[in-house]
Amino acid sequence: MLGFHAYYGPDLAVGMLAAERKDPSFRDVVLGERLRRALERLNSDLPPEAVADAARKMLWVESTSLVERNRAFHPMLVDGVTVEYRRPDGSIAGAQARVIDFDEPENNDWMAVNQFTVVEGQHERRPDIVIFVNGLPLAVIEPAAAIGQNLGTKTHIEELPSSAGGPGSSFVVETRKGSH
Repeated sequence: MLGFHAYYGPDLAVGMLAAERKDPSFRDVVLGERLRRALERLNSDLPPEAVADAARKMLWVESTSLVERNRAFHPMLVDGVTVEYRRPDGSIAGAQARVIDFDEPENNDWMAVNQFTVVEGQHERRPDIVIFVNGLPLAVIEPAAAIGQNLGTKTHIEELPSSAGGPGSSFVVETRKGSH
């Protein structure tokens, strides 16, 4: 059985007792420490440097467009992150570091966060509920009661975290051209 942990978004802010966010301006969308702990737990057979490499690759997707970032991010999420590391004998080994345990979902860290603030440029968004799996924001939920206000679907889509990148662009990992 999946066990969601429920949190109130402001409680995760820098300086709070349950702080999980590192950026006081709310530009961070990935809960980095949760991601790192999940990668360590799901890939206990990999050396620490390989796990650190997987975390870095998840957090810094190379691309300039939202579509390209999603195309790069999705295979890592589903198939794992390709990493290389040096064995004790000096040879180089390769592996796929799992990001999510699809076979045994209860091995993942599930969070439901109410009122998770995201700031991108001059835009601040606060979805009702953001679902995190292993520190990654994978779903946004706006309960049906809010939709019942006759605002229409288009209005609700426009309220999702967005900026010049379009709806949902706030919920992407950082990009650095040429970074590894």
